[in-house]
Amino acid sequence: MVRLRNGFVDQTVLSGHQERPGDIDSFAGLGITAIRYPVLWERVERDGWAWTDERLARLRDRGVNPIATLLHHGNGPRGTDLTQPDFPEKFAAYAARVAGRYPWLDLYTPINEPLTTARFCGLYGHWFPHARDHRVFLRILINEVQATRLAMKAIRAVNPDAKLVQTEDLGKAHSTPRMARQAEHENHRRWLTFDLLAGRVTREHPLWDYLAPSGMQDTLDELAADPCPPDILGIDHYLTSERFLDERVRRYPGVRPSEEGGERHVDVEAIRVLAEGVEGLESLIEEAWHRYRLPVAATEVHNGSSREEQLRWFKEAWDGAHRLRDRGVDIRAVTAWALLGSYDWNSLLTRRDGFYESGVFDVRGPEIRPTALAHLIRDLAAGGTADHPAFDGPGWWHREDRFHRTPVRGCPYVVSRNRWSPPAHAPRPLLIAGGGGTLADAVARLCVVRGLEYRLLPRAELDLTDAGSVHAALARHRPWAVVNAAGRTRVDEAEVRAERARRDNVHAAEVLARACAAAGVPLLGFSTHLVFDGAADQPYAEGDAARPLSAYGRGKLEAERAVLAVHPDALVVRAGALFGPWDERNDATRAIRAVAGGRYFSAACDVTVSPTYLPDLVNVALDLLMDRERGVWHLANTGAVTWAEFARAAVRGAGLDPERVLGVPAADLGWIAERPAYSALRSERGAGLPSLDHALQRYLAEREALIPLPSRERVAAAAAG
Repeated sequence: MVRLRNGFVDQTVLSGHQERPGDIDSFAGLGITAIRYPVLWERVERDGWAWTDERLARLRDRGVNPIATLLHHGNGPRGTDLTQPDFPEKFAAYAARVAGRYPWLDLYTPINEPLTTARFCGLYGHWFPHARDHRVFLRILINEVQATRLAMKAIRAVNPDAKLVQTEDLGKAHSTPRMARQAEHENHRRWLTFDLLAGRVTREHPLWDYLAPSGMQDTLDELAADPCPPDILGIDHYLTSERFLDERVRRYPGVRPSEEGGERHVDVEAIRVLAEGVEGLESLIEEAWHRYRLPVAATEVHNGSSREEQLRWFKEAWDGAHRLRDRGVDIRAVTAWALLGSYDWNSLLTRRDGFYESGVFDVRGPEIRPTALAHLIRDLAAGGTADHPAFDGPGWWHREDRFHRTPVRGCPYVVSRNRWSPPAHAPRPLLIAGGGGTLADAVARLCVVRGLEYRLLPRAELDLTDAGSVHAALARHRPWAVVNAAGRTRVDEAEVRAERARRDNVHAAEVLARACAAAGVPLLGFSTHLVFDGAADQPYAEGDAARPLSAYGRGKLEAERAVLAVHPDALVVRAGALFGPWDERNDATRAIRAVAGGRYFSAACDVTVSPTYLPDLVNVALDLLMDRERGVWHLANTGAVTWAEFARAAVRGAGLDPERVLGVPAADLGWIAERPAYSALRSERGAGLPSLDHALQRYLAEREALIPLPSRERVAAAAAG
């Protein structure tokens, strides 16, 4: 729970966990033994104890030990303030109430990430009290640490065996030589949560002169004289946690400079800049172990990325923990964060965009859905070995394409690096049928971006209508999964060449599905919004009856049923009308090209669709494939528009005149096949794509990067000339 201005943002509410006690059964089903769980001060003061009573009892009954978090990036209930002198005592009084009510609780994280919270609240202005002042930052930090110390005293008065699991985001600063002093300061500062609790901040501490102006010397002396060292150091670390400081601000257009430390500089993700790489989680945990000689745990392991990158990051943390243990480090746990994903962390919760990153479970359906991470964690918790085709390739943080700008070489502050080692076996590929087609080529492009091995086969190498050709390809390439991106997509052509369309869209799909089922190979295929008749007045969900109007729609529906009949575990994705940055045939590109050339563009004003951005479609479909999903899923960017509205939005976004898009009845466009008047899609199963507006912005940016689009001024000049 985070306080912003005068309101609170609660992830348990956003994720739906507030009303789903059954989530705890799913958590226990992973085989985990402990979970960091909210016993939040703000909630108890507002709602009472009933919710917490029920949840903690359920966890206990399921054999999962709660690590009680009393304040998570919060400020406490209204009337409390992290900057005020009475905050520690008020918080300790609440901790005493928790311990008295649940005397069996033996693991506590009273305040999550005190240093990070103090930075975001007092130094960067993100969260309440939204300050940008070093003195406010220091008061918040010292208050939080003192509150933690007093809270543990109160808790241990009830349960002497209670343990402090103190979490903190342990990053590291790297820099150019000129910014070395600021980097050194930040590298001392990153330890302050643990140093203060361990009684290390005395007048000999490197940051004593920095802390003294806080006006809290008495509290600092008290912390040093009567410390409360953690029983377990919880190391939270992200791929963005290590930073690079560079005074050459012109090298980083679009990055807001900082004046912290007195010299203007940028603070950017080190992994995107340093040629040598960064130290990484394993090295930083070992550094913490040698500094304190206290048990450690990796307490937040999460990568907001595509599914295989999430898997790679967790596996790297898990393997690193085993290597650390082999080197004598007392490491207790690796924690997946967050089980239910998170909302709006792309803006640090400062904007309410509804942006969601799935975690071990995806919460967007009627029930929480286990992702590939859930399968991985369940296997590891059961003592198994992690094996997934994603592990055949390195994560993006190990690849050369990680750089956003010209790499900085020779940084003297990187002392160790964790390299990725390729597996002993040959990488297992994803087999993509339909090479040369827009969809198949898009899948291949995004496999490159995601670091997935693939084989893209055109019809000359893989004839899906020939069972012998299909079996030979499966035997030769031994794929971990197959994507059927082949088939004929011209809707009007299917009306006049029905037999040919049926052969390529129905028979071929069934042949491939039968072969994949026999070989035990997962299959992903694509279908269309044109399986519906358009009689609805709201977007179609997966469970709605399909009644196609055209030969093309009838063929795709027949193919869906044939595929699932012979391969029940196949995944079939129905998509809206496709548009993407890499082909010239989609309506967005055609409209922009026409208007840029001084022409008018006609589009149907009485046919409503949900356009689907090709990269979004492919990325989410691949995630679902890795999650072992099956059956029919709908994927489309949210937003139902007519073809004319869509074309105008694309033209307007390109800086051209949308009035040159003419909305005309579909009957005047010369279409042969009948289209449904309304075929927008939604998913009742929980698949989510970004909004259409957001997709159009990215489409235009990608097109601009590939081929600069003519500006309105250049078009006007060309027309005048």
